[in-house]
Amino acid sequence: MTRVSVVDDDRMLLDGMAAWFSSVEDLVLGRRVRTVDELLADGGPAADVVVLDLLLADGSDPVRNVRRLVETGSRVLVVSVVPHGERGIDVVRAGAVGYLTKDHDLDVLADAVRSAAAGETVHSPELAFAWCRSDRPDRPQLSTQERAVLLAYASGLTLATAARQVGIRPATAKGYLDRVKEKYARAGRPAYTKVELAARVREDGIA
Repeated sequence: MTRVSVVDDDRMLLDGMAAWFSSVEDLVLGRRVRTVDELLADGGPAADVVVLDLLLADGSDPVRNVRRLVETGSRVLVVSVVPHGERGIDVVRAGAVGYLTKDHDLDVLADAVRSAAAGETVHSPELAFAWCRSDRPDRPQLSTQERAVLLAYASGLTLATAARQVGIRPATAKGYLDRVKEKYARAGRPAYTKVELAARVREDGIA
């Protein structure tokens, strides 16, 4: 069973989700609140997964909201009425495991919650499109081969195995990987270990 809490300032939506979640056997709806402050008032873990509205009526900062919830050990799935490409990138970099627009039906939301609980990432097509077009200075521009080596290595493969998968020599793969690390360092987001590189893959939507 996955415990889910919802933070949204739309009371009608909260009530509707309560009725709908009651029919989903593997998801248990916990608290339904209008602010992150309210959800964290008791100081305990918010839930396995928190569905968080991007822009709340209290004017709280979306990035800070995500970070506060992640610090409790919850996985955060951000939702929004309209796609906000750059804001979506920011909240994912802050630790959110997904970003969806509210025009999806509730079955899609349920699948997204399940994926989030399993440690997978969930992104709407709108956010993926924004990532592809993003030219922010903190997002390094990687060549096709640099991207391929990064993806293979960050997935957990050894450098030698990653090189075989891409079809190049290990020494060549190391050169590509070194350039990737250098680009991230210049962008102010250093990533020297495999874990850090995997985090950059997730944060930048590299695929």
